[in-house]
Amino acid sequence: MSTVTVHAHEVDKHGHGHDEHHHHDTFITKYVFSQDHKMIAKQFLITGIIMAVIAMLLSVLFRIQLAYPEKSFPLLETLLGRFAPEGKISPDFYLSLVTIHGTIMVFFVLTAGLSGTFSNLLIPLQVGARDMASPFLNMLSYWFFFLACVIMLSSFFVQKGPASGGWTIYPPLSALPKAMPGSGEGMTLWLISMVLFVASSLMGGINYVSTVLNMRTKGMDLWKMPLTIWAFFLTAVLGVLSFPVLVAGVVLLIFDRSFGTSFYLSDIVIAGKVMPYEGGSPILFQHLFWFLGHPEVYIVIMPAFGISSEIISTNSRKPIFGYHAMVYSLIGIAVLSFIVWGHHMFVTGMNPFLGGVFMITTLIIAVPSAVKTFNYLATLWRGNLRFTPGMLFAIGLVSFFISGGLTGIFLGNAALDINLHDTYFVVAHFHLVMGSAAIFGMLAGVYHWFPKMFGRLMDERLGYLHFWLTFAGAYLVFFPMHFMGLDGVPRRYYAFTEFESMKQWLSVNTFITWAAIMSAVAQLLFLFNFFYSIFFGKKTTQNPWQSNTLEWTTPVEHLHGNWPGEIPTVYRWPYDYSKPGAEEDFIPQTVPFSQTMSSNLPHDFEDNEAGLEAYDKWQKENKAIEAN
Repeated sequence: MSTVTVHAHEVDKHGHGHDEHHHHDTFITKYVFSQDHKMIAKQFLITGIIMAVIAMLLSVLFRIQLAYPEKSFPLLETLLGRFAPEGKISPDFYLSLVTIHGTIMVFFVLTAGLSGTFSNLLIPLQVGARDMASPFLNMLSYWFFFLACVIMLSSFFVQKGPASGGWTIYPPLSALPKAMPGSGEGMTLWLISMVLFVASSLMGGINYVSTVLNMRTKGMDLWKMPLTIWAFFLTAVLGVLSFPVLVAGVVLLIFDRSFGTSFYLSDIVIAGKVMPYEGGSPILFQHLFWFLGHPEVYIVIMPAFGISSEIISTNSRKPIFGYHAMVYSLIGIAVLSFIVWGHHMFVTGMNPFLGGVFMITTLIIAVPSAVKTFNYLATLWRGNLRFTPGMLFAIGLVSFFISGGLTGIFLGNAALDINLHDTYFVVAHFHLVMGSAAIFGMLAGVYHWFPKMFGRLMDERLGYLHFWLTFAGAYLVFFPMHFMGLDGVPRRYYAFTEFESMKQWLSVNTFITWAAIMSAVAQLLFLFNFFYSIFFGKKTTQNPWQSNTLEWTTPVEHLHGNWPGEIPTVYRWPYDYSKPGAEEDFIPQTVPFSQTMSSNLPHDFEDNEAGLEAYDKWQKENKAIEAN
């Protein structure tokens, strides 16, 4: 009842008077400090794309170092100055490149690019709300994120360079400002940036949860929500519960760095001098970091799952297979993600019994993940497939999740992980199952909802070329790394030429580097297609993909409030595709069952006795007519 009341008020507030309000918007209030969730989604997306390009360039730089460790490139000295003396990247700066690349991709691209963009865009549109529960908090969420990005990038311009120590910033490198150049001001800026990022994520997450729970339109119960909304909702819950733990860990780290405490430090010697730290443990930081870090993996991949579910069903022209099983698997993943963090720490001397518990929960989480994979394949099976660029990227996600997920079973086993830990096997697993899969989910969402965001279509031919080059490039980069890891090649090393046993992998590193450069060049196709299509792409129709969800009932021209009049009422679930007896192969959620009697089924009227009676009456009348 409360939901209906809220929306009645919202209609009066935004439905008629909103055009007048809209015309009073200035450039600043409309495009910069906007409180419209659709504009904020675009801000998150474009900022995320810029950060992704920067992270990709950083990866190309350190890949060049790995491929040609002995060569000098004068251009590098021109570009990087003191960080590349005589045209060779310095070992300290190499570790900084690895650190900032990982940080940007995990937090600023995959987390904010997926949740920030698509939760903002789709939650109000797909649940039937005028805007987020708190538009002002939503605006603050973006600007905290933007400020975090600026501070993270500004660390490249401090004297000793950006943070070093890997994206996990383990002590003592992160806790001792004098440990190495990247432990100084750059690390301080990293910590400040991450606190701002977490504040942004919490503001967004609270907003997303509140909107889904309180602002659904009439008829939109939980079992009529698209899987995208389920994924975004559970992702927001994960973020709200786990991100504060990272802040706690960071605050203790700042205390160790600046106030002489010893939460993470003990028995430290620097340049022959014994430091006055005792009683701390770096393992404590690992517990705090990975308590966030493993839910973070699912904070990244779950929105991509939701996006792919919607796109695969729409372009297979079939109902999603096992809707309830998909929802329960998302819930299962969300719950289990909080009790598997210890599998990152099998080599820390953990009690074998405790390691066994984490191993079992890690292997159990493969079950709901496999449910989702099989359901995707069952949805695709014998579907009337339409291979749009968005569909190809969604199928690419399934491919990466299967191939990367299989190696997760290796790493989840404590006995195997002790041998494979900190090798290139971990790099390959992580980049396939989370990096590549989530990026493909994000790109699928961009291609699919670009018409909703910008009112135009992206070029399909460029989209196909972008997909195949990126898909091939990702496998060429990360598949060979499995074999390097099995041979014991460690990650994050500056050069392998010092080790006789690892010199044989130099040619593979060269191959991987050129594959990475090819993949990076392929992204220029996407960048051109994206920004060109915003201004000059073919104009879209209201529902270009013939989809069932509510966002395609809004006008092509954006207005703050989404629907010009009353918000539509929802009558059915979002996956009525190719229903036997229906006139068309899709039935939008807003079409009442009374208008589709020929395609109705008895289970469509669960908890709707009046509807079931009308259906039974129609069937009897229809049979009587056929008999005569």
